[in-house]
Amino acid sequence: MSKFALLFLLVFFGGIVAALMYSGTAAFVLYQLVYFLNPDDRWWSASIPGLRYSLIAVVLMIFVLVTRHREQAAKSPWLAQPATKWIILILGMYYFMYLHAINPVAHDKFTFDFTKTVIIIAVAYKLIHSERALHAVMWGYIAGATYLGYLATVTGRNAGDRVEGIGMADGTDANDAAITLVPAAVILMYLAWMGNFKTRVLCVLCGGLIANGLVLINSRGAFLGAATGVGIYLLYMLFSRFQKKGQRAMAILIVVGGLSGALYLTDDQFWGRMNTMQDLEDKSSGAGRMEFWWATFTMMKEHPAGLGIMGYQQISAAYIPPEVRGKVEKRAVHSSWFQLLSELGWPGPILFFFLLMSLLKVNRQAKKRLISEGRTDEYFRIVALEVALLSYMVSASFIDRFRSEILWWMILFVAAAGNVYYLQFQEHLAHRRLGKRQSPNATEMPT
Repeated sequence: MSKFALLFLLVFFGGIVAALMYSGTAAFVLYQLVYFLNPDDRWWSASIPGLRYSLIAVVLMIFVLVTRHREQAAKSPWLAQPATKWIILILGMYYFMYLHAINPVAHDKFTFDFTKTVIIIAVAYKLIHSERALHAVMWGYIAGATYLGYLATVTGRNAGDRVEGIGMADGTDANDAAITLVPAAVILMYLAWMGNFKTRVLCVLCGGLIANGLVLINSRGAFLGAATGVGIYLLYMLFSRFQKKGQRAMAILIVVGGLSGALYLTDDQFWGRMNTMQDLEDKSSGAGRMEFWWATFTMMKEHPAGLGIMGYQQISAAYIPPEVRGKVEKRAVHSSWFQLLSELGWPGPILFFFLLMSLLKVNRQAKKRLISEGRTDEYFRIVALEVALLSYMVSASFIDRFRSEILWWMILFVAAAGNVYYLQFQEHLAHRRLGKRQSPNATEMPT
């Protein structure tokens, strides 16, 4: 048995024991690791039993949710989170689109997959019921992303100037793998900033592998997303009104370290590919994809109800000239925003907009509460998660990944932060008010 196979089995069965004996949150962390390790498609898979590891992890999540509902899961009620109704409406729209889907076979398959993702996110939301749980799943994501970066490093560029064949079960393309790593840049900045010396060393090691993976995979969209996320978070560190000791110095150190690392890791192939974004006339460049995007509006004029999943690809040849799409008959729209528009029609982007706004509204209240209590560390944790989601959406603007698991993990993390730092606090206040009305002479408990 290979060392990787043995390590995987130790992690897998150790995760099961941790979920059953220690904390239900470990069940979702185990699911995160299985997602990234993707044992069915790795070279070491022949050395392990042919089990449905991902399904086992999900069943474990549901089991600990049911058995510990009063103890833990009741702290995260679904209906108290405003984003819940928008997620349900988006999922409901995919089922409604069975009436209009141009490719019903693909629509059926991927709607079922998206339903599974929503169920997993719903269960995980219940399990991320505390600050420690939120911290654990952030590290679970970083651990998985680090493995993907390591895999890219040891594999090397095996398809011209890119790395192929290292993705996850829901995305095997090089761009799919690269965009998965993007939010890690911001989250690692936060973890390194707030951690002790050992944590910072660990973050540097993880960050080096992840950054090298991004360089080797050579995705222009991932580069834009990572640069946007890192840039925005650095601006928060430098110019936020809420400062802690050494904050600006740490930001400057990150800039110097990041630039030094970039100069060391990047090569001519990387910069050559990034430079193609400047050529607006080159149809093979990222900018040339805008013609794919504009074709969506023409399709919507003739199919205002939407096309369903893979509907855009089905009829793209009739809307995109051969000189633009090349020899490929079925072109993807290459943007999650326009993917959503083509799949669900105009209600899709509108519902997703309200979903994002509901998350930001709750988290704005959470940040106000944290600042009023002088808890700047937790304030910047929420900011990091919001910026991580933003960085993913920037990258997803150049690839069809609306139904990807990592996007919904980022939404989950932001929603869980709003619950832990605001919704639970509001629920506690409501119980105290109710207790006072029922027992006027009761002594008020401290916050």
